[in-house]
Amino acid sequence: MLLRTVVVATALLLAGCQARPLYQDVSGGTRASLAAIAYSPASTRVGLETRNRLLFLTTGGAESTTPQYRVELTVVSAVEGVLLDRAADTANAGRAVATGTYTLKRISDDTVLKLGRRQSVALFDYPRQEFAKLRSVRDAETRAARELAELIYADLTMALGR
Repeated sequence: MLLRTVVVATALLLAGCQARPLYQDVSGGTRASLAAIAYSPASTRVGLETRNRLLFLTTGGAESTTPQYRVELTVVSAVEGVLLDRAADTANAGRAVATGTYTLKRISDDTVLKLGRRQSVALFDYPRQEFAKLRSVRDAETRAARELAELIYADLTMALGR
């Protein structure tokens, strides 16, 4: 009898526990808040990739017509060779690093809701052809920018979901 009571009580307690994605709220408040974000203009190609991906994640790609929040976003990128061919003194592989610093503010009272800094790394190979080398660097920067946007999106979702 005692065992049955413990099992039933445990089942009732666990029934109240649930795990769900950050963006899935029942009332739709977090989604509406994310759709009401205005983003600062980008000054670099990697910054523009990050900003555009954030716009797509939060609003489906459209700029907010009535923003309630503002995100000041600064993205810096760097590319470096990491695997050197000693005989030819050239890099065979590299990495693209995108670093984003952002501030989420409420527009109505200029309150800072979240400050953050995130970094993303994308690895790539250097081919022998010059155009292919430039293209692989550009593709790696784009991948790093998209990953950076996903990280910032998760931070914004957590900040606005509270």
